[in-house]
Amino acid sequence: MKIGIGIGEIGGRPATIDELVEQVKRAEADGFATGWIANIFGLDAIVGCALAGRETRTIELGTAVVPSYPRHPTAMAQQALSANAACKGRFALGIGLSHQIVIENMLGLSYAKPYSHMKEYVEALNPLLRGEQVAHEGAEYSIHAQFQVPGASAPALLIAALAPKMLALAGSQAAGTITWMTAEKTIREHTAPRINEAAAAAGRPAPRVVCGLPISVTDDPKGARAKAADAFVVYGTLPSYRAMLDREGAEGPGDVAIVGDESDCAAQLDRLAEAGVTDYLAVPFPTGDDGQASMARTRDFLIRRIRG
Repeated sequence: MKIGIGIGEIGGRPATIDELVEQVKRAEADGFATGWIANIFGLDAIVGCALAGRETRTIELGTAVVPSYPRHPTAMAQQALSANAACKGRFALGIGLSHQIVIENMLGLSYAKPYSHMKEYVEALNPLLRGEQVAHEGAEYSIHAQFQVPGASAPALLIAALAPKMLALAGSQAAGTITWMTAEKTIREHTAPRINEAAAAAGRPAPRVVCGLPISVTDDPKGARAKAADAFVVYGTLPSYRAMLDREGAEGPGDVAIVGDESDCAAQLDRLAEAGVTDYLAVPFPTGDDGQASMARTRDFLIRRIRG
């Protein structure tokens, strides 16, 4: 199981462009296989990956994730191809539906048929990413276009898939899935079997299962879970994540965070790998009286794990 890390925040605030690039350079130096940038209401994640990709050589950079609705498939493809050229083939495009509260209430777009939207979106996006001429006529999009970006190959496409139909789509049409607030039991019993079955049925390689979860190495796991429950409380209110927490039998985000001392956290990561996770996306969070020291301890643990 590869170990990656979330990029883009410093001390609870969004990183500047310069700080983000420095974060990625440090992650590469520390040996992290991947660095993932969220696309919420700040820095554009694809642009961030492209800029950081110009300053690094080995780390894979990915978006976790870019909402599909606000970007026409041609815009997504052109930007992703440009980013992969900047990253010299080390860019992974993670896309997702976002949430009804964002798409409808904030952006004024319809969220009436999320699965149908994503299915058509991927059908149009995949050939565009491969540089092919596309003639697509669907319910949402009519596309007749092609992109030829010098130095660009098709980036790995990951779909943020949680529900059964979305996992089947990710397995049959993408390189894998990227999840959040989805823990060991759910990965083992739901996520991995469904996506692997779909990939096998489509004759595709074994898919990636990128699992994002908060982590804090600490001698006070009870306090750390309480801190995670507070820091990530919003995710327990969003229907898609709530469904995954319910599958896990978890009351909230604090129950699925990876917490404990070095031995406890190592065992929890081992169980994730055994459940079918191919890539762990670490999201360290501060605990205790000295948040900076707790973050350093967590990062040191992850680095030692990477280096064996």
